[in-house]
Amino acid sequence: MAFPEAFINEVADRNDIVDVVGNYVRLSKKSGSNMFGLCPFHSEKTASFSVSPDKQIYHCFGCGKGGGVISFIMEIENLSFLEAVEFLAKRAGMTLPDSTTDPDSKRRSRMLTLNRDTAIFFRDCLGTKLGAPAIDYLKYRQISPNIAKRFGLGAAPDTWDSLRNAMKDKGYTDEELFSAGLVRKGKNGGFYDTFRNRLMFPVVDVRGNVIGFSGRILGDGEPKYMNSSETLVFNKSRNLFAMNLAKKSKSGYIILSEGNIDVVSLHQAGFDSAVASLGTSLTPEQARLISRYTNQVIIAYDSDGAGVKASQRGISILEKLDVKVKVLRMSGAKDPDEFIKLKGPEAFRKLLEGSENSVEYRLNSVKSKYNLELDEDKVAYLKETEELIARLPGLAERQVYAMRIADISAIPSDIVAKEVEQKRKRLLAGARKQDTKQETRPEQNFRPAAKQIRYEDTASAAAEEGIIRLLYLEPELVKRTDLPSSESFSAPVLGKIYTAVCERLKHGENVSVATLGAILDNDEMSLLISILQKPESLSRSRQSFTDYVTRINERMDARTKSAGATDLRALQQKLKQTKGYEDK
Repeated sequence: MAFPEAFINEVADRNDIVDVVGNYVRLSKKSGSNMFGLCPFHSEKTASFSVSPDKQIYHCFGCGKGGGVISFIMEIENLSFLEAVEFLAKRAGMTLPDSTTDPDSKRRSRMLTLNRDTAIFFRDCLGTKLGAPAIDYLKYRQISPNIAKRFGLGAAPDTWDSLRNAMKDKGYTDEELFSAGLVRKGKNGGFYDTFRNRLMFPVVDVRGNVIGFSGRILGDGEPKYMNSSETLVFNKSRNLFAMNLAKKSKSGYIILSEGNIDVVSLHQAGFDSAVASLGTSLTPEQARLISRYTNQVIIAYDSDGAGVKASQRGISILEKLDVKVKVLRMSGAKDPDEFIKLKGPEAFRKLLEGSENSVEYRLNSVKSKYNLELDEDKVAYLKETEELIARLPGLAERQVYAMRIADISAIPSDIVAKEVEQKRKRLLAGARKQDTKQETRPEQNFRPAAKQIRYEDTASAAAEEGIIRLLYLEPELVKRTDLPSSESFSAPVLGKIYTAVCERLKHGENVSVATLGAILDNDEMSLLISILQKPESLSRSRQSFTDYVTRINERMDARTKSAGATDLRALQQKLKQTKGYEDK
């Protein structure tokens, strides 16, 4: 362990989990002392993410994620254990010990420094002859020097190795440049710059680190936009362009657009909450990032078919997080940049104010598919819209929109409303049936939430979980003479957790979620938290321990007998093949 145990425990003590989690999740008091909110690790509408101020742990009853404050930062910020400790130490104003030797942390820090130096190189190129094509493009797109400076825009020269040579002069190696996605390997074994003849957009995370780049081609060529490859510090599905700036906006909403230039133009026009996904349609991870800062999003995608499809997908993802979604319908322009240039910022502001809510947008999208003068199209329209409305949670909301589609289709509103409610009853009945099916499969429900973890013998695993839970809650039990070996555990993952707990207790060390985080990965930590969340009576802990050991031993005995029988059958088969043997 690169950090002393005492330091790790102090870091955990000085970072209250409610305060830390509260920076990412809106928490409210629900039951007892526990705080609840929407889980930042999976999409949900009902808060199942619990934070315990007393135990200093979190646990999601939906996806099973759990751990302490260090585990939370590891998961939410995609950091290693030691990097998460560093993150929280800096947050608490603590000085790091000199003994830090985590190679991943050093590599990450080195790559971030390389990215920063690369961003400076691209920015400086913008002021030279090499950057003339980029300057011409910015003038053509009417991007001012001030806004270019705010976004750190730059130019990748139309050369093969300008960046490589500049970074090597600063002491970076080809392998470091390659790992950061800044150079590529040639057929003859050499290296050449990844980004050439492009307007460069640094991608900055919410902590202010340059994590990657997006480049727009200057002239002919494909791809039009090129993003950094996945690296130690960059994952395009988890980040949004300009989120570092938009998070400071006072507008109360996020504008979600398709391209980087749209975002830059929107900020220049005064709409400082604009962001864009990085070459992909909106992902659940990006939606959760947005939901940390606002509960309202206005989708301003292009008005073409691809933009409509992306809007529908974005609505579906965002609504699962209980985010209110509106959608712009632009006429006379294909995207926000063009609209603002043609009609001005004030017209775009009015467009924002009059944007459709997600239900209206989807209803209008369905309507555009059908010719309501035709009876068969009218029936299909009603069928599709009634199911859409039936899924709305509020009765008044369902009735309002039922009246809307009744007027459009010229069908009596009471008939449409009745159809909607009947459809809703069928949907709810189906959901209840699914829940009942799950409840009648206790063995399946007992299995860990993480897909990578599976129990082969759930009866033995229940006893193994019980021993881990009792040792954590009552450490003195580690002195018992009937302590089982980890080899007797049916589930290897439980054997690993059990060994980690026992080793610390046998050496007189404290067992805590903070220190175990250095040994267990995120899924294993989540499993440990779920084990600790299950009830256990300490008033009869010694008898319970004995019962758990007995169950594990019985399983081992049965396994040994089964193995013996298998060996005898194998011997019998072998003898059958020997000359002169008769099976009587």
